[in-house]
Amino acid sequence: MVLLQLSSAQGPAECELAVVKALAQLQREAADAGVKLELLEQEDGERAGTLRSALISLEGDTEDAVARAWEGTIQWTCPSPYRPRHARKNWFFGVARCAAPSATLPSEIRFETTRSSGPGGQHVNKTESAVRATHIATGISVKVQTERSQYANKRLAVLLLAHKLADHDAAADAAQRAQRRALHHQVERGNPHRVFKGERFEPAD
Repeated sequence: MVLLQLSSAQGPAECELAVVKALAQLQREAADAGVKLELLEQEDGERAGTLRSALISLEGDTEDAVARAWEGTIQWTCPSPYRPRHARKNWFFGVARCAAPSATLPSEIRFETTRSSGPGGQHVNKTESAVRATHIATGISVKVQTERSQYANKRLAVLLLAHKLADHDAAADAAQRAQRRALHHQVERGNPHRVFKGERFEPAD
């Protein structure tokens, strides 16, 4: 399983719209590759229908290839849909793979199992498949119930906790903090990894 974070990097609303369009495109590419994509967390943008950031998981035999196709700076070339007379036509956002958890992290976590709640019909509440994982030293916790098996939820919980700990100054080392700040605040303008164009967010030739 791979976690990817898409971020508008404090860009304007056009960059936040590009994140939404990229997420839809990534969903199509993941489906074509037989990779399961789950939206785990999102931060809404300043305008309705936009996103400042999105955290997703990819799982499947070709998950690494799908992730590598997106990692880096992404450029969207399109006239602004919000400011018709605006001269700028290039909008940038970043996609970064979240750091893998350390080998010792599972031993630092307290796991609790509960019955899943919410939609799911007959499959919900029959087994204790939902997992709450708490990092003992910091008290940071996550609850995961997106997967059908307790094992899969536990695995995802460890990845999510590693991501949250990387954002937490008391738990993350300097390199992780610098990497996270670089994603949100220092997306490289120019030299994009991929380029898309137009309202339909089509790959540029």
